[in-house]
Amino acid sequence: MELDSNYSALPSGSHVELQPQNEPLDFASQQRFLFSDDGNWEKELMIPRDVDDDDVSSNFDDYSLILSKPHGHKDQSGIPGAVFNLTTTIIGAGMMALPATMKVIGIVLGLALMIVIGILSEISVEMFVKYAVLCKAKSYGEVVEVAMGRTARVLSQICIIINNAGVLVVYLIIIGDVMSGSLHHHHHGVLDQWLGHGFWDHRKTLVLVIMVLFLVPLCSLNRIDSLSITSAASVALAVVFVVVCLGAMLVRLIEGKIKSPKMSIDFESKKTILDLLVVIPVISNAYVCHFNVQPIYNELEGRSPQKMNKVVRITALICIMVYASTATSGFLLFGKYTESDILTNFDKSLGIRYSTALNYIVRVGYVLHLVLVFPVIHFSLRETVDNLLFHGSAPLAESRRRSLALTVVLLVLIYLGSTVIPNIWTAFKYTGATTAVSLGFTFPALIALRIGEQDKVLRLSMGQKCMSWSMLILAVIVSVAGTVGNIVFSIQSQSDD
Repeated sequence: MELDSNYSALPSGSHVELQPQNEPLDFASQQRFLFSDDGNWEKELMIPRDVDDDDVSSNFDDYSLILSKPHGHKDQSGIPGAVFNLTTTIIGAGMMALPATMKVIGIVLGLALMIVIGILSEISVEMFVKYAVLCKAKSYGEVVEVAMGRTARVLSQICIIINNAGVLVVYLIIIGDVMSGSLHHHHHGVLDQWLGHGFWDHRKTLVLVIMVLFLVPLCSLNRIDSLSITSAASVALAVVFVVVCLGAMLVRLIEGKIKSPKMSIDFESKKTILDLLVVIPVISNAYVCHFNVQPIYNELEGRSPQKMNKVVRITALICIMVYASTATSGFLLFGKYTESDILTNFDKSLGIRYSTALNYIVRVGYVLHLVLVFPVIHFSLRETVDNLLFHGSAPLAESRRRSLALTVVLLVLIYLGSTVIPNIWTAFKYTGATTAVSLGFTFPALIALRIGEQDKVLRLSMGQKCMSWSMLILAVIVSVAGTVGNIVFSIQSQSDD
């Protein structure tokens, strides 16, 4: 078929990309090219109009992002680097709260929820990637803006800011709990056990020192691809944690030292529904990574939806396996004494040989993991804040002064937040019921339904519509019911005290 002369072919590895010769690079101009002011499609992307809709749909994965760089560009990363960065985005502090979910709802239902929510998250990410490419967007907020307008974009950016800031606050809380101890739960810190009493007993001071020495330099980097090596190291440390937990659990199981665990919840109890409403948002929060999908995709070598979907599927498989192993082994190890942050359980003997050494490996290793994960989450937080406050300005990577200023301000606010929030369970159950569910399920479903209605070429099949509507309805139910459940649970807990 003969192409219009206004388009020229550009090589990108094994993919062929079409690009207007005078295409504007800024998103606002691209949006005017694609949409009218009321949000409807003005031109139906750059898909040939004399082909069948089914052919376009089936060949969508062959379309690379319009703004792709040539294959092998020095600033791009391959599939392993993308997998490490996306896996690091997911496997963070959320993993530490999962064993506590088993304590609440039992092993069987806990495993089932982790698998189902993991699969749904993978589907929603692929859905997001598809429309991000079609919209030629460079961030989560830009995709939302194309589908639903500027107000929705601002709302999505606020969700990202609250979610990511909350996660980073949790990281600092865990670092403080592990290194300085937790007086509230009577747990000893690593440094206290190693060196005795000192300035490190004051967790606020210790956390501040760690931020200045380690987190500030890593968070000052302007490209997420620069964090690929540290992300790989963080994934390796997470695997070490899982291996130690599984190994210790198997040894205790063989020696007959593990009591019969709670397998399921009591469905006749009135407290069951409340327990589910609290736990589901915590598990949902553990899988949210959508805010970092677009930055990772932007730097993927020879990027295409097909290649990014491969990254997402590998990541989802890794995370489901890691989460299921951690939650099960952690709960079996500590049973009814499992804390909301399981790392704090590792300050006492595991009842096996080399217990002390294993405890230190687990706690210190995971603190290092969080230090390496922190800048990956911070990256998308900083980008989102910049886009919200300085929308239309030069890219943040081109303004070193603005980047450093935002980094310092955000780190100061996150540090202050870590001194106020009491524990990670409190943070996860509220952000999980609100911002995490919105970013992971509500917005992706709305994007698919909205754009699918606006263009006949992109119209959703009946199965896709059912999936999108089911995801949206479940997200709304979990968000509303989870928030109400958390409030009721908090009130009851306070009255019991």
